[in-house]
Order: sequence, then structure tokens, then C-alpha cells
Amino acid sequence: QVKLVESGGGLVQAGGSLTLSCAASGFTFSSSAMGWFRQSPGTERDFVAAIAWSSDDTDYADSVKGRFTIYRDNAKNTVYLRMNSLLPDDTAVYYCAESDITAQLMRFISPLNWGQGTQVTVSS
Repeated sequence: QVKLVESGGGLVQAGGSLTLSCAASGFTFSSSAMGWFRQSPGTERDFVAAIAWSSDDTDYADSVKGRFTIYRDNAKNTVYLRMNSLLPDDTAVYYCAESDITAQLMRFISPLNWGQGTQVTVSS
């Protein structure tokens, strides 16, 4: 079955950087768009970024554009989220997601499969 395992979360000061990883298995990773979402306590899960199977298309939420970079390594079945210039508002549980839709649609249509999440806390 589909398995998505996130790692790399932690506590970082504002202005710092973190790279999240998501190891995927149980499906054809190299054919699937992948995405990152996040959820803070009391809020809905929000779209962060998505990447096409071939890496030739990416999409970002306005709140992270220019600070976060999504990329993938199909040989390792892993998708990453590099987060720079972190802000306290970036504090959330970050989830990896897989879907059979395009990267551009992932912000509109809930993905099929989710990881368990990794906590990112940014202190001011």
C-alpha cells in the first residue's frame, strides 16, 4: 500500500532553514505528482507546494513563494521541501501527499494519500 514517511522537522529560530524529506513507497513514485501541505492547531490543512512527476512544473502558495523550494529525486523515491527564511507563522505540522492529478491542481483537489506529518516549530 501507499506509504509516505516525512522527516526533517524540528525547532528552528526565525530566519533559519530546514529541509523536509518524504520517503515514498507502494506506488509508482516517478509517475506521481507530489505535494506538501501544512496544518496549524485550529486551522485547516493548507497547500504549500507541489511538483510534477518530471519536476518540470511546480506550484507554491503565495505565503512561501521565494522562500521554499520543492524538489524530488525519482531514483530515491523521495520528495523534499527546502525551507529558508523561516517565520513563526510557518510553524505547523507538515504533510507529504501523493496524487494522480497534476501539480497545478493539487492546491484545489485533496490528494489521495498522506503521510503522518512532521512538526516544524519556528521560534521568534
